[in-house]
Amino acid sequence: MEQDIDNVLKGIMSSSTTVGCLVANNQGLCIEKRGDISPNTAGLATAILCQASKLEPNSNAPIVALETGKKTCLIHKHGITGVVYKEVAKQGAR
Repeated sequence: MEQDIDNVLKGIMSSSTTVGCLVANNQGLCIEKRGDISPNTAGLATAILCQASKLEPNSNAPIVALETGKKTCLIHKHGITGVVYKEVAKQGAR
C-alpha cells in the first residue's frame, strides 16, 4: 500500500501547477506528503470533508475546492483523504 501511495503522490506532483499534496487517514493524520504543504493540513482537510459529506449523506464523497487568489486546495476521499494544492492559472492580458 505504501508503494501505491508513493506512486499516486509522484503522479500528482508531476503536474506543473501542483504545489503540494498529501494523504490522510480517517483520523486526520498525515500518512504521506509531497511538496509545499504542511502535514497539519491533514486534520483540517479531513474535518472539512466530513462536514461537507453531511450536506448530501446518501451521495458519493464530495470533492471540496477552496480557492484563494494564488492557490486552489482540492480535498477528496476515496478510502483515504487526498489533498492537492494547485497554483491558480494566470490569465493573460487582453
